[in-house]
Amino acid sequence: MRRRRFVQVGISLFTGALATGCGSEAPAGGDGKPAPAGGGPAPKRVMPEEGQPHKRTWMAFGVSDRVWEPAQVPVVQRNLAAIATAIARFEPVSMLVRQDELELARGLVGDADVELVAAELDDLWIRDTGPVFVSGDNGISGVDFNFNGWGGKQGHPRDAKVARFVTGRAGAETVHTDLVLEGGGIEVDGEGTAIITESCVLNENRNPGLSKQDVEAKLADLLGLKKIIWLPGIAGRDITDGHTDFYARFAGPGVVVAGLDTDPESYDHDVTERHLAILKAATDANGRPLRVVVIEGPRTVRPEFASEDFAAGYINFSVCNGGVIAPEFGDAKADSAARATLERLFPDRKVVQLNIDGIAAGGGGIHCTTQQEPVRKP
Repeated sequence: MRRRRFVQVGISLFTGALATGCGSEAPAGGDGKPAPAGGGPAPKRVMPEEGQPHKRTWMAFGVSDRVWEPAQVPVVQRNLAAIATAIARFEPVSMLVRQDELELARGLVGDADVELVAAELDDLWIRDTGPVFVSGDNGISGVDFNFNGWGGKQGHPRDAKVARFVTGRAGAETVHTDLVLEGGGIEVDGEGTAIITESCVLNENRNPGLSKQDVEAKLADLLGLKKIIWLPGIAGRDITDGHTDFYARFAGPGVVVAGLDTDPESYDHDVTERHLAILKAATDANGRPLRVVVIEGPRTVRPEFASEDFAAGYINFSVCNGGVIAPEFGDAKADSAARATLERLFPDRKVVQLNIDGIAAGGGGIHCTTQQEPVRKP
């Protein structure tokens, strides 16, 4: 999941009644096998907002040598362990680890509440490779969105199986679909509203021939969506083709925190300004205007890992039970301002900032390395 950054802009309102033509979506058992066909209506499902209670957070200790230089790998591994142990202060963490790295990972996480699970991995970006958990009539399920290496840009024979593996390990059902997208490409408020980038989900390298209306109908059924706010994003400038979670995040229903690239020479400058204009004019599925809070990126970063791919943005934070795990980049003024904004947005949670320069050098952030599993409702 490298740093994100043409496409027509619009906002669409739709209802679950439009969710037709989704016969390929079918629940499966916790072992990932399709469930027997049966009559009756499809179960209702909703993707919870990230701030709703979690059972745990999933991570993947799978640093790819195709992304980082050998000397960088130990730093990235320490970054992953720091994220895991920070989250473990607030909720359990289950971390997938290659068999031959279990001892290393245990040494790094120590006695924190981190369960290590042996698994085959290509990379560490479980936000994209893992399932998108939903809550519904049948309890918690995990949607397998057919990870294809961000449109065939990276090999993924092992990571293509992570969503089903995690869902089975969680004892949940797997929901299958013909849609291809990644968890980092979709943000929801838990009340039927989503923010999605066109550059990613409507890209021919994922969903050829599908229109906005096609995608909306399928996601209404899969995730309980009623309205999608479409942002343009930028295709082809990073491996994700412009994931939502580096541009805009819900901080609760009706509240969006958005990034702004203030460098006029940056390819992200114009698109982040367009995104802000769209979000400020938008309403959610309940008709409420969005309150949009802006966090500007850092002006400077530490030089050790600085590169064109370095993901220097504060929007890619992770919300957990009682906490917000966020990055800092060594720009004291910007780091402090970002922290203060997150503390205002999440007054009942403790904001923890971490140096994740190794991960950022690979083009991702904290949110990219995590996937929350919601609590099962009684």
